[in-house]
Amino acid sequence: MGKQVKTIGVLTSGGDAPGMNAAVRAVVRTGISKGLNVVGVRRGYNGLINGDLIDMSLRSVSDIIHRGGTMLYTARCDEFRYESGLQKATQTCIDHGIDGVVVIGGDGSFRGARDLSLRGIPCVGIPGTIDNDIACTDYTIGYDTAMNTAMEMIDKCRDTAQSHDRCLVVEVMGRRCGDIALNTGIACGATSIVVPEVPFDMQKDCLERIQKDLTRGKRHFIIIVAEGYGKVEEIAQQVGDFTGITARALVLGHVQRGGNPSVRDRVMASEMGHYAIEKLLCNGIGNRVIALKDSKIVDFDILEALEQKKEFNMELYRIAHEISI
Repeated sequence: MGKQVKTIGVLTSGGDAPGMNAAVRAVVRTGISKGLNVVGVRRGYNGLINGDLIDMSLRSVSDIIHRGGTMLYTARCDEFRYESGLQKATQTCIDHGIDGVVVIGGDGSFRGARDLSLRGIPCVGIPGTIDNDIACTDYTIGYDTAMNTAMEMIDKCRDTAQSHDRCLVVEVMGRRCGDIALNTGIACGATSIVVPEVPFDMQKDCLERIQKDLTRGKRHFIIIVAEGYGKVEEIAQQVGDFTGITARALVLGHVQRGGNPSVRDRVMASEMGHYAIEKLLCNGIGNRVIALKDSKIVDFDILEALEQKKEFNMELYRIAHEISI
């Protein structure tokens, strides 16, 4: 049986993702509505180590649900990987009476939450990362907005590709996970989609497909490449050498992290934030990760969540390959 929770902290960690502010808002307002004191921790685990804390109120989270980024700021924290950093963070929680922490971030953030939980500070993680690369959940906050941003940018670039009879090789985010590439590739009618999960044969899966389309009269092409595969300059060079058409490499980069969160990201963040507080109020239960499974909000032990393997949607990839002829 855990101790009674009176004060909670909330932080965002790792890369920012649209919808993080909506999650912070839900955590703060749910906590206050249930009689808790809520403390904002700025700049992730750095804030816990250095005591960079602010008292949160209903007004402090007004007019943030529609904003991208995170009003609590975020940072990566090497010191938190070591015992000395963990001890400082734990002591900060003790000194300020923080009985539990809601951590919004990715896998690395959840490992930190687990370490804090093992030291007596119950933590609940909320998946916030645009890559959708957390295995225990079907969806991560920021993913939908990032996909729509990428799609809009690619649609704009397509106009130039079509006007000049060019091939655009576009890199989208996704270091370990090709979900953004797969879905934006389908949405934008890409000729080829390159992801780290599936072996890629440049000759068969790209060059010969473009050559066949050229014989059918097509003159402009889009190739979507996940960041984890990379090599967009190399792919563009090979396309140009083999087909004779002009090919350009384009890296969308961090534009995919920004912007106003979509409806889905705002709603999902709000649901998960509310659920996280309810878990902490269950006698101070920590070491949990909130997840979406089969359209339902559930939770897992953090260690169990970290051990799960992300499954790539091979059926959707097969469909994308077939309809891109």
